[in-house]
Order: sequence, then structure tokens, then C-alpha cells
Amino acid sequence: MTDYYLAILHGSLLTVGVSLASLAVATLLGLAGAAAKLSGRPALVALASTYTTLVRGVPELVMMLLVFYGGAIGLNNLLELLGNAEGIDLDPFVAGVLTIGFIYGAYMTETFRGAILAIPRGQMEAAWAFGMGRAQTFVRITLPQMVRYALPSFTNNWLVLIKATALVSLIGLKDMTYLAKQSSAAVREPFAFFLFTAALYLIYTSLSLWALKRVSARYSLGADKVQLL
Repeated sequence: MTDYYLAILHGSLLTVGVSLASLAVATLLGLAGAAAKLSGRPALVALASTYTTLVRGVPELVMMLLVFYGGAIGLNNLLELLGNAEGIDLDPFVAGVLTIGFIYGAYMTETFRGAILAIPRGQMEAAWAFGMGRAQTFVRITLPQMVRYALPSFTNNWLVLIKATALVSLIGLKDMTYLAKQSSAAVREPFAFFLFTAALYLIYTSLSLWALKRVSARYSLGADKVQLL
């Protein structure tokens, strides 16, 4: 029994890796999507709106299978058109990370868009008047405030993303959920292994909450005092 628990613990490291890599993808897509929606350019606004609408309307499991199987088929067809008839198999880790990141990028888009809209526009206009470029204004004026406004929703998205990584077990990635299923099938004691896996997820989410609360406190320093003045 000990070997099975150790295997699940080892699989938990893969779960953490998938979570962090997916978060990076989701954050980049979220920033790009928010920028597109706030750009005022009809084509970019329409593209970003279509992305968020479609992704939030399709179940995560269906999206995972579409990317894993449909992505492999599309990639192989493309390679065949280019003259490479050998074909390749899509790596489950890459498929899992890209799919989860793609899904939660839609939610991050709305998170970042709302946070940016919460910042008074006059601050950005003042920065431009002082000669700051748009990139410098974003880094020095918009980003620090955006983090504070976005953190509550960002935290919720991150916690849901961690739990969503369990879906990668369906495409053969040996994370802790996959190993818990394998262990329970081997010794016919599913309750113990899945309870252990649930405890590991709870530990990860609790540590994430603790860390993000500290980040939120750091970016909220002086905010209440400024609002009272």
C-alpha cells in the first residue's frame, strides 16, 4: 500500500507542473484577450469576444478531448500537406497544458478586463500627458493597480484551474488522479486512495490561498487609507 501512496505523491508533482504551466498560458492569453477587448478595434474586439463566448460555453472535458484528438489530427494533416507522411503523436502534457491554459485564458480575459476598467482613466491620461508611452504607462501605472483589483477573481480562477487538472488523467497523463484510479483498481480500495488525493488537492489549494492572500495584502497597502482621504 505504501508504494501506491508514494506513486500518487510523485504524480502530485506532475499535477503542480501542469497547473503552473497552464496558469502561465492562461495569464498570457488573458492579458492578450483583455488588451484586444479594450483596444477599440472592431476586429480585435470581435475575435476576443468570440473566444471568451465559445470557451465559456463548451464543457472543459469536451474541450480537452477536442484539443487532444482534434489537434493531433489537424497537425498530422498539416504535416502530410507539407510532405511529411510519418505523422506525430501529441504529447499529453503539452495537450493538457495548452487546453487548460486556453480554457482559463477566457476567464482571465474577463478578470483582467474588469480590473483595468476599475482604474480611473484619468490616471493613464495624466501619464500620457507627462510623456510616458503606453508600455511604460501600463507597467508603472496600470499593472500595479490592476493586480489589486484582479486578485480576488484571479484567485478563484486559479483554484478552479488546479482542480481542473484532474481532467488530464483522461488523456493518459499520469498525474495523481490517474495514479489514484490505477491504485484503487489494483487493490480494490478506491475510497482510501481518492480520499488521499482529495487531501493533496486541499493542501495545494490551501497553500495557494495563503500565498495569494499575502500578495493581496502587499498590493493593498495604503489603499484603504487613500480611499478615506
